Amino acid sequence: MKVLNVGVVGCGGIANNKHLPAMKRVGNFNIVAFCDLIEERAQKAKEEYGTPDARVYTDYQELIKEDLDAVYVLTPNSSHAPVAIAAMKAGKHVLCEKPMAKTFAEAQEMVKTAKETGKILTIGYQNRYRGDSQYLKKACVNGDLGEVYYAKAHAIRRRAVPTWGVFLDAEKQGGGPLIDIGTHALDLTLWMMDNYEPASVTGSVFRKLADQKDTGNAWGDWDPEIFTVEDSAFGFIKMKNGATIHLEAAWALNSLEVDEAKTTLCGTKAGVDMKDGLRINRIQYGRQCVEKPALDAAGVAFYDGDAERPEDEEQKVFYGAIVDGKPLTVLPEQAMVVTQILEAIYESAKTGKTIYFE
Repeated sequence: MKVLNVGVVGCGGIANNKHLPAMKRVGNFNIVAFCDLIEERAQKAKEEYGTPDARVYTDYQELIKEDLDAVYVLTPNSSHAPVAIAAMKAGKHVLCEKPMAKTFAEAQEMVKTAKETGKILTIGYQNRYRGDSQYLKKACVNGDLGEVYYAKAHAIRRRAVPTWGVFLDAEKQGGGPLIDIGTHALDLTLWMMDNYEPASVTGSVFRKLADQKDTGNAWGDWDPEIFTVEDSAFGFIKMKNGATIHLEAAWALNSLEVDEAKTTLCGTKAGVDMKDGLRINRIQYGRQCVEKPALDAAGVAFYDGDAERPEDEEQKVFYGAIVDGKPLTVLPEQAMVVTQILEAIYESAKTGKTIYFE
């Protein structure tokens, strides 16, 4: 089996908690180059996950000069586009973390570069690979829900503001919970609907709790002085075919309705949500009924099964696309529309106007 030589740009939390362990488990990757602005962080990642002769850099322009099959872009949002574009122009395939880019214009340039260079570009929306997501996608493709004309994209935390890294930095991230976790919920929803043609967006963005003390936050109190992004955001999205999506995203909200990376879909034949596992509701034989598929891997009483990890499946799909020409699960054109809508929510909130698309 061919082993890919890859480089990693950005050796922070998402690298160490998701991509590097997944690549190690899958086993089809030699991680031969590590880059981070903090050299010690890149060195630490190399020692744990790299080949014995792996190189360490603080400048990604040096890393992409290497003989690599692929580059992983795991940096703050503001550098996704420049790093990914440079890597593709240097002849490397790219897996870029979500969101695709800080702005729609940057996302467009990434798609353009992928087409011009012929390089594979995919975005790290690993929630598509969950068991419930895969089951629901099959149901949608099969037409089990009928026409999906109303949906909700859920990304609500009660008190779980990330206090590390640059999550609270508007300049480096482009926003807060909307661009961080709202992006996952919106991606899932659009993917299930297979609808990537927005007509208009109306958004509201709030920073209402960020200056409070004794916050009860999951990761300890945040610092209001560096909290320059929103704490919650909401979008009303109308698609060209008339379908409507309500997007909700919050790191801190006085709500007991807490859901993250989930979707609710309402179709003409059935509806579905992820509130208590996957629940499909329909009318059957003149009665209201709810179907809850068994999504665990267990088959017998004494065996719990081996459930696949979404992050491992993500690596396998990227590998298969590079080595065997297999189709991607996350197309860059799809991720570009997610960024387009998120940007429009921020713009609508800023201007107080509905944003209309050509």
